[in-house]
Amino acid sequence: MSNNKFKVLIVEDEANICSFIETLLTTNDYQALVAHTCTMGLTLFASHNPDLVILDLGLPDRDGLELIRTVRQKYMTPIIVLSARTDEMDKIEALDLGANDYITKPFGTGELLARVRAALRLNRYGAPLGGAAPNGEFCAQGLRINYDRRKVFVEGEEVKLTQTEYNIVAFLSQHAGRVMTYAAIVKAIWGDTDIGSTKKLQVNMANIRKKLGSRPGSNSYILNELGVGYRMLDEDSGPRSEGLE
Repeated sequence: MSNNKFKVLIVEDEANICSFIETLLTTNDYQALVAHTCTMGLTLFASHNPDLVILDLGLPDRDGLELIRTVRQKYMTPIIVLSARTDEMDKIEALDLGANDYITKPFGTGELLARVRAALRLNRYGAPLGGAAPNGEFCAQGLRINYDRRKVFVEGEEVKLTQTEYNIVAFLSQHAGRVMTYAAIVKAIWGDTDIGSTKKLQVNMANIRKKLGSRPGSNSYILNELGVGYRMLDEDSGPRSEGLE
């Protein structure tokens, strides 16, 4: 195998799904490592230092959340949860523990590969939560953010945002392609996580999405993961139509 391939650790106990993901990754020039238990996954993680982990939560020996918790004690390796659990609290818990993304089964191959690419880019270029203000520009599908000037443009036209609105947009763009929970955004912008702050975030986000042109049938740069948080469109994603909250 080529040494420049990204190594992806698959932690999945269902043999058919695991084999399908392994084949999908290898045919797209990734190196796949396979584990069927949480314990095996942690062992392979320690010995192979993968670039990305694709993780099921319903493992036979331990809950997959334990793997996220253990890895995040020392490493920021991207983790994509791929699970049949659809409850919002399961998603929020996994994301708050440090998972970069959460995909529910069944899933599309194109979607999974796009999320893999986004997570690997974030690992290479992304800033840590609560990190220093970024420099330069962010561009994605007609959206441009100039961090030095603190200005936002859509299709070349400046969008007038308040200071708080800009801070939210800039924060999400630093983690483009990743679902950021309401609590993570609130903590980064206001430093607290009470119910009132979450409502404040939703009000600001409604204004932001309107200013960026999000409306039924139009392209949306900030996607709403209902009950969980928000995801900023990244450079590799195509525009997506989405209605308002």
